Amino acid sequence: MTMDGPRVSAGELCQKGWTAGALLGAPDRLREPLVRDRRGGPLRPASWDEALDLVAARLRRVLAGHGPGGVAVFGGGGLTNEKAYLLGKFARVALGTPNIDYNGRFCMSSAAAAAQRAFGLDRGLPFPLADLDEADAIMLVGANVAETMPPLVRRLRRARDRGGLVVADPRRTATAGLASLHLAPRPGTDLALALGMLHAAVAGGLVRRDDLERRTEGFAAAWRIAARWRPEEAERVTGVAAADQRAAVGLLAGARRAYLLTGRGAEQHATGSDTVSAWINLALALGLPGREGSGYGSLTGQGNGQGGREHGQKADQLPGYRRLDDPAARRHVAAVWGVAPEDLPAPGPSAYELLDSLGTETGPRALLVFGSNPAVSAPRAGRVSRRLAALDLLVVADIVPSETALMADVVLPVTQWAEEEGTLTNLEGRVLLRRRAVAPPPGARGDLSVLRGLAVRLGRPAAEFPDDPEEVFAELARASAGGLADYSGIGYDRLRAGEEIHWPCPGPGHPGTPRAFLDRFAHPDGRARFVPVDHRGPAERPGGDFPLIATTGRVLAHYQSGAQTRRVPELAAAEPGARVEVHPDTARRAGLADGDRARVVSRRGTAEAVVRCTPGIRRDTVFLPFHFPGAERANLVTNPALDPVSRMPEFKACAVRLEPA
Repeated sequence: MTMDGPRVSAGELCQKGWTAGALLGAPDRLREPLVRDRRGGPLRPASWDEALDLVAARLRRVLAGHGPGGVAVFGGGGLTNEKAYLLGKFARVALGTPNIDYNGRFCMSSAAAAAQRAFGLDRGLPFPLADLDEADAIMLVGANVAETMPPLVRRLRRARDRGGLVVADPRRTATAGLASLHLAPRPGTDLALALGMLHAAVAGGLVRRDDLERRTEGFAAAWRIAARWRPEEAERVTGVAAADQRAAVGLLAGARRAYLLTGRGAEQHATGSDTVSAWINLALALGLPGREGSGYGSLTGQGNGQGGREHGQKADQLPGYRRLDDPAARRHVAAVWGVAPEDLPAPGPSAYELLDSLGTETGPRALLVFGSNPAVSAPRAGRVSRRLAALDLLVVADIVPSETALMADVVLPVTQWAEEEGTLTNLEGRVLLRRRAVAPPPGARGDLSVLRGLAVRLGRPAAEFPDDPEEVFAELARASAGGLADYSGIGYDRLRAGEEIHWPCPGPGHPGTPRAFLDRFAHPDGRARFVPVDHRGPAERPGGDFPLIATTGRVLAHYQSGAQTRRVPELAAAEPGARVEVHPDTARRAGLADGDRARVVSRRGTAEAVVRCTPGIRRDTVFLPFHFPGAERANLVTNPALDPVSRMPEFKACAVRLEPA
């Protein structure tokens, strides 16, 4: 097995009893720690004490030679609230490093930044999902929920039956197939589409002027830009007919209950924050946010995508959505943690910048990975894999031998979701208690236990790092108290009793906040902000040797990346390998037919996939699912250009060519 400098082969894993079939997706679990005695040597079984002692000793060596900046931590949006919280505390207290970020930076960060700018608060959906059941109109922008969130489709039924379901997506996805109106913009032009629709709303007299004057600021500045974007001009850039733009606005404005929801297709761009701001501007102009029965929201992806970004995994955040550069926030959290505020490190680099610096002269020399697989999921994955291979120490905690775990010096087998207790915060901001359903296999330990074991070996008191989820959650509640994401009124006792509690919940008797913004927005003056934004287009334009636009996303049979997505044989059979969706005319021009193996080539690398011809995709666009490893990694071609506000990479638009493999 080769992967830009891997440290273990399939044959070496077979020495431990894993077959090649297991690596390719047959059900299997990591059941004991694995360590590598020398660079390039095989992984071998080890006891937990040996593995943790080894990790701690090598971390101390790196810290002594390179200081706290020599160590980094990379987390995941699938971790429970307790794990995300303790991981952030571990990085900043036990390691003293500023270098911590997580894979949610690749998922929700643009929407979070835009919501913070507009509303003063980011909470995925600031209303319960059940509210969608009564919607007369819903517009989904870059969200294919029929494949990524199938249970959500039933909540679209009323809007669909009333002819009010609008989907904006370059492909005719399963979700677009349900829509009354499908808008198919060129990838990377969603912002222009939003500007054209805002122009249509203003020119058509559909703006709710009373809401603008009473509850918002900054409309005039946003309109000065949108005034130049007549729907006909937006059509020239996006390819979406001006009549369809006006029809979509009319459906939203004419509905008594209407929602505008963005997904990753709108957000994973180098202009992602501005793009989401443009859609929020449209929603504000139509009076949707803060009105019961209507609203704007972002469809959070991973299992704890909302909670995972609230409590300390992000490079610039402390628990409770507190900013790390806010002195008052530092004082509050430091007091809960029993450390001096000045001992907390400054904000560190964002996810891709962190990964891109690994193993360099000035970057971290050691990396601990929890709940993520950056060798597949990071943009420019070939380069990231080379950076992982250049580390002095790579430690991975996972449940399966993921592509990143195969490169590690130490692999720690941890429990998975059904084997442990903990809380998640779903996309509507509701905190859920997930109870243990089955016993973990002998040899697997919880992430909290791993962090506690390492912290103690690094000289921290055991009491600072509890491994009981309920005890960790109680500390998280104290650390979040007074913050935007205030959990201080939520406890396991209330959750066990079946209470449905949405944050913020700032006290034991507080009922929670299922619908934010009904009375006021979260800015000090209570008013929402229009943000003036203009279309710039993707960081990389098609042309010359790269005439097509590649975009990426999920498919129904898988959810995340690489080996972690193919543990069930029936699902693996449904999607045995990567496929590239392409219009039949585009395939013919490239000398390809349905079922042929093709290469998708960008300026960064080449991904291989089987051609799937579909007339439901734009002729200038190809679609690659990002789940697959090795030569089929879509992220070998994606562009790491970063959004200047959120530091989100540009996953959804890059220039490529298509050719026979």
